[in-house]
Amino acid sequence: MNNSYYQNPTFPGTPTPLGTPNQQTVPPLEQQITGFPTTEISYIENILRLNKGKLARLYFSYPDSVEWRDKVFTGIIEQAGRDHIVISDPNTGKWYLLLIIYLNYVEFEEPISYDIPVPGTTNR
Repeated sequence: MNNSYYQNPTFPGTPTPLGTPNQQTVPPLEQQITGFPTTEISYIENILRLNKGKLARLYFSYPDSVEWRDKVFTGIIEQAGRDHIVISDPNTGKWYLLLIIYLNYVEFEEPISYDIPVPGTTNR
């Protein structure tokens, strides 16, 4: 019998144990979908971070609220995290912590910075 024929079949894209000859590395799902390295994916929080210090109008929808169904906040982008944005309103002095899940879109009065820095490369 040929024991090696049926021994541990490997299918394309299946990760193999380290040290196995002809090992294929499987790229992250984002890279498989877009073709770009994961570090180049432009998430909203990264774009907002690149535009810190700029005045923006942020449009939000709160579907479960009668009073705040649609709300517009105007302010300076101070910080942006994975799930939130911090803005300050220069007219009132108020600061807002807003959840990105309710964000529809953002308007700027000046050009948007959009060059996502990629470690180890020069920006295009």
